[in-house]
Amino acid sequence: MLNTLWLAFFVIAALSGLHQWLFLHDPEVFTRIVHSLFEMAELSVKLMVLLFGLLTLWLGFLRIAEKAGLINLLSRMLGPVFRRLMPGVPEGHPALGLITLNFAANALGLDNAATPIGLRAMRALQTLNPDPKTATNAQILFLVLNSSSLTLLPVTIFMYRAQQGAADPAMVFLPILLATTASSLTGLLVVAAVQRLKLYDPVVMAWLGGLIVALAAFMAFLTTLTSSAISALSSLMGNLTLFGIILIFLIVGAWKKIPVYDSFIEGAKEGFDIAKDLLPYLVAMLCAIGALRASGALDALLDAIRWLATSVHMDTRFIDALPTALVKPFSGSAARALMIETMQHYGVDSFPALLSATVQGSTETTFYVLAVYFGAVGIQRTRHAVSCALTADIAGVLASIGVCYWFFG
Repeated sequence: MLNTLWLAFFVIAALSGLHQWLFLHDPEVFTRIVHSLFEMAELSVKLMVLLFGLLTLWLGFLRIAEKAGLINLLSRMLGPVFRRLMPGVPEGHPALGLITLNFAANALGLDNAATPIGLRAMRALQTLNPDPKTATNAQILFLVLNSSSLTLLPVTIFMYRAQQGAADPAMVFLPILLATTASSLTGLLVVAAVQRLKLYDPVVMAWLGGLIVALAAFMAFLTTLTSSAISALSSLMGNLTLFGIILIFLIVGAWKKIPVYDSFIEGAKEGFDIAKDLLPYLVAMLCAIGALRASGALDALLDAIRWLATSVHMDTRFIDALPTALVKPFSGSAARALMIETMQHYGVDSFPALLSATVQGSTETTFYVLAVYFGAVGIQRTRHAVSCALTADIAGVLASIGVCYWFFG
C-alpha cells in the first residue's frame, strides 16, 4: 500500500508538471519541483534533530514511570474494565499490562515508541487465539482503539509546531483532546455493538459514563468562554499537563528509591535507537509531498473540492487541511509530511495548519496499523476490524473540523 501511494505521488506530480508545461505554458514547473525536493530533504534533517530529542526525552521519563510501578498501577486500575471489554483474556494475563503500556505511550503522543510495545501486546493476545489466522474479538478491540488515536498529550504535534515557529505550540491541545476522545469513543462503541459487549456492566458504565459526563461538563464550561479565553486555556492545560506528568514521574520514582537518572538514560537510549530509523521515511514522504505541491496537482485537487463546497454554500477553509485527513489512514509519514507542508504553505497558526495538526493528532494510520499488527502475528482474516477502525477515523476527522471552527473560527 505504501509503495503504491509513494509512487503515485511522483507519477501524479510528473503528469501535472507536463500539463503545466505543455498546456499552461509554464516551463518553470520542473525547476520548482526539483527545488522542492532539495528543500524537503533539508527540512527532514532539521525535523529529525528535534525528533531525536523528543523521543529520547519521553522514553527516558517513561522508563522511570515503568520502574516506579506507575504503569503497573495503571494496569491494575484498568484491569477490571479490560476484563469486561476483553472477556477472552484471563485476569492477570501479560497482554493486559502490555496493552496498558501501549495506551500510555500513545496517550503521551509517542506513536513511534508505542508500536513495538503494541506488537508485543498483539503477540501476547495471539497466544490465546484458537484460530491463528483469524483475529479474535480482543485483538480487534485492541487494534481499533489503537487506530482511533488515544492521544491525550500530543507532544510530537507540539514539537512540529514549535519547529515551524508557532508562538504557542500547545494551542491545539484542547482541540486534539476533544477530537481524539470522539474518535476513541466511536471506535469503542462500534466494536461493542458488533461484538455485543455488555457496556451496561456497572464497572464499564462507571468508567465510560464518568468519562462522558466529565467531557460533557468540560464542553459546557468551554461554551461560557470567549475564543481567546479558550485558546489561552488550551495553552495553559497543555503545558501544565506536560510538565505535571514529568514531575509525577520524577517524584514517585524518587520516593520509590528508583535511580531516576540511570533509568532515564536507559529509556533514552531506546528512544535514540527508535528515532534514528525514521529519517529515510521522513525524507521519502516529505519529498514526494513537496513534488506534488510544486507540480500544482495538490492545489488542483483542493480547488475542485473547494468548488463543490462553494456550490452548496459551505465554508471552505477546512478544505486546505483535507490532504492530511485523506492520507492519514494509509500512511502516518505521508500525513505528517502533509501537515508540515500545510504549516509552511499557509503559516503555522493559520486555520488550515491548526486543523491539519488537530487531524494528525486525533486520527491514526488505520491500514498501516492493521498491516503491521496483524501481519506480525500472521492474521489473514480481520473480520470487522477495518470497518470499525475507519468509522472511528471518520468520527475523528469530523470532530476535528467541528472543534477547530469552534476554537479558531
